[in-house]
Amino acid sequence: MVLLLSPAVWSQHLESFKNVVTDAYNFWVYTPPSVHISDSLDPLPFNVNDVVPPKPLVVFLHGASLCGSDLMRVRRYGVLHAIQMGLDLDAYVLAPQNPRGAWRPDRINRCLDYVVANYPIDTTRIYVIGMSLGGYGTIDYLAVYHARIAAAMAICGGGNAASYCGLNEVPLWIVHGTADRQVAVASSRKVVNAMRKCNDSVPNLIFTELKGVNHTFPARLFYLESTYQWLFEHRRGDSVNRDYSISVTDMTNAYHKLRRRKSPIKVITSSHTGDAVSQGDTSAGQGKAVAEKPKVYVVKKGDSLSKIAKRHGTTVAKLCKLNGIKKDAKLRVGQKLKVR
Repeated sequence: MVLLLSPAVWSQHLESFKNVVTDAYNFWVYTPPSVHISDSLDPLPFNVNDVVPPKPLVVFLHGASLCGSDLMRVRRYGVLHAIQMGLDLDAYVLAPQNPRGAWRPDRINRCLDYVVANYPIDTTRIYVIGMSLGGYGTIDYLAVYHARIAAAMAICGGGNAASYCGLNEVPLWIVHGTADRQVAVASSRKVVNAMRKCNDSVPNLIFTELKGVNHTFPARLFYLESTYQWLFEHRRGDSVNRDYSISVTDMTNAYHKLRRRKSPIKVITSSHTGDAVSQGDTSAGQGKAVAEKPKVYVVKKGDSLSKIAKRHGTTVAKLCKLNGIKKDAKLRVGQKLKVR
């Protein structure tokens, strides 16, 4: 059977997720053009992955200036802002918000688990890019979960990991300005030296020191198309591609080019508010779920209660209570289950 969908149901947009994943961060998910099916078709009588080809995923980790409990802050600079400025990015974007302190790799990973379970992601093409505090987060996440990542870029950061040996397993581009007074270039050099102790040849590392460049200027890398071209050159397990270079002139020109064209994006700021309390949320009064109409999921072939619970950031016990069924209940294809 061939399924035809009206072009009106496809669009690029940005959705917020608050208190959806337990012990994780609140986050944005950007959906690129031509892959999103509108909420008017939810629940769907078919598997989205059967009609939408999987796309790459870029994980963006922001710096300290964007920390807090207001997700709108995460759009002030970086990958999401570059898209709003007109960057053509044919990939999903996961942009969590860190309320304060160092990024925790386990919380980032729970956000990633949720997105992979709910969107058609090409799991061989997951990338991480972060700056300043987010540069630290990129290094620390990669040190623990390098097996999930195809390539990464750490800008003006450093690292707090117990071991950096895993970084040698993934194509990694570290960029730092030599005139950075907020996070000294020595922080990145420390990471590189630690990687060399594990493997002196650092086979998958590119380390670029931008002479005379301060802390803020390298943020323009987010607006440079070749940044993402380099990332997308890699699939999980690939060796580093060294056929790319970065110049201050390229970074300057890229930002000014994007300023001349803006990309309209539909922003949904309250589409997903769950009852799982995020330990990363420090704002008062957000521990309770916002009342919403029930959301229904249509059971597909191969589904189980545990798979459905994981996909929707809930538990088997809650699914059973919502639907008045037992944990060992047999599911049938086409059956409708309340998931919140």
